[in-house]
Amino acid sequence: MTQLTLLLQNRRLLITGAARGLGQAFAKACVQAGAKAVIADVDTQRGKALAQELGDAAYFVAMDVASRASVQAGMQEAVQWLGGLDGLINNAAITNSGGKMMSEIEEDMFDRVMQVNIKGVWLVSNAAHPHLKAAAAAGVAASILNIASDTALWGAPRLMAYVASKGAVISMTHSMARELGGDGIRVNAIAPGLVVGESTEYVPQARHDQYMEGRALKRAQQPQDCTDAAIFLLSAGAGFVTGQVLPVNGGYVMN
Repeated sequence: MTQLTLLLQNRRLLITGAARGLGQAFAKACVQAGAKAVIADVDTQRGKALAQELGDAAYFVAMDVASRASVQAGMQEAVQWLGGLDGLINNAAITNSGGKMMSEIEEDMFDRVMQVNIKGVWLVSNAAHPHLKAAAAAGVAASILNIASDTALWGAPRLMAYVASKGAVISMTHSMARELGGDGIRVNAIAPGLVVGESTEYVPQARHDQYMEGRALKRAQQPQDCTDAAIFLLSAGAGFVTGQVLPVNGGYVMN
C-alpha cells in the first residue's frame, strides 16, 4: 500500500465493524495512509487489542450499530477523541443466513440481518452527518463510504437476507449522495467480491472456486484490493465522485 501512503494524512475517520475481518483491514490501511481512526465494534476485547496495536492513531469505542442509543453514545465518544469527523466507513454487517435457501431462513435471523446491515448504516450515517457537515464547511473532503457486496449485483443464491440487505445499501448510497451533496458530503460504496480472510472462512470451497473461475483477473481477492479502493474514495482525489458503487471483485461483475 506504499503508493497510498499519507493519502489520508490528518483525516479523522470512524470505521464500524472494525475489530475483525475486512473492517480491521480498513482500520490498519487508513492509519497507514495517515489517518486517525476510531474502531467501532461490539467486540470490545478485539477492538481494544487492535487500537492498542495501532498506537496513538487509533481508539476503540463500543458500538452496536443496530441500537440508536449505542450509536449516539459511541459517536459522541469518537468525535470527542478525534476532535471532529471527516469520514465514515459503514462496514459493520452480518451474514447469518449463509448457506440457507430462502425457505429455510428463520424470521428472527432475517430481522437481525436487516437491523445490522440496513438500519445500522442509517443510524450511524445520521449520527455522523452533523460532524461531517461541519468538516465540509471547513474545507475538508468529507465523505461516507458504504461497504456493499457484489452478491447484490449478481444475486448470489443461499444468501438471500444478506443479498437483500446489501442491495438496500447500494440504493441508500444513491439516495444519501443526493441528500447530503448540498452539505458537501460525498457518499460512495464499494461492492467487494469474495475476499480471502477470517470473515469468509465459513464459505464453501465451491463458492471460492466459482469466483476464481468467473473473474477476469484469475486470482484470489485480498483485503488490500478493497482497502486501496476505499482509501481513494475517502481521499480528496475523489473529490468529485459521489453516488457511485464500485465493484471491487476482479471483474466477476462488471458495470
